[in-house]
Amino acid sequence: MVSTEVSDDLTAFYLRHWKLLRGLLKRRTGSLDLAEDALQETWLRLASMTAPDTEIRDRQAFILRLAGNIATDLVRRERRHSSRAISDEAVLEAVADSTPSPETFVIDRDQLRQLVLALAQLPAKPRAALLMSRCDGLSHAEISTRLKVSESMVAKYLVRALCHCRDHFRRIG
Repeated sequence: MVSTEVSDDLTAFYLRHWKLLRGLLKRRTGSLDLAEDALQETWLRLASMTAPDTEIRDRQAFILRLAGNIATDLVRRERRHSSRAISDEAVLEAVADSTPSPETFVIDRDQLRQLVLALAQLPAKPRAALLMSRCDGLSHAEISTRLKVSESMVAKYLVRALCHCRDHFRRIG
């Protein structure tokens, strides 16, 4: 065991400089919780110390080194744990059902039915131009080749079809 005098000196120094130690450890760890955990562990190690081989000349440096090493170990342990831990968000995302709710299904089906009605009201070429553009992903040049019209006419067909669909959905509310 450490002589009572040395142990008392270390304990007294620790208690007198507790706030300073906490501030230093907080900056070092980036966390008040980790700093306080390091201080508690430092206290336990000081209380259970056996006689060192050499005399402790600078109690402040000794305690700072001890607390700093403990804080470093705690930060490393925390990082290892964090890298292995699964976040709550990841668990919820993995469990979440991506199937639409019955309400969403009914609303989407109704909107699709309305879109089919709006498209059915369009003349053949504007409807075909819109479907080739939006569903098939064709460019204006490709659509113009297929419909045997100019690219500017394709643009007019698309404007006409989109305006018609917009107006249809505005009417139904």
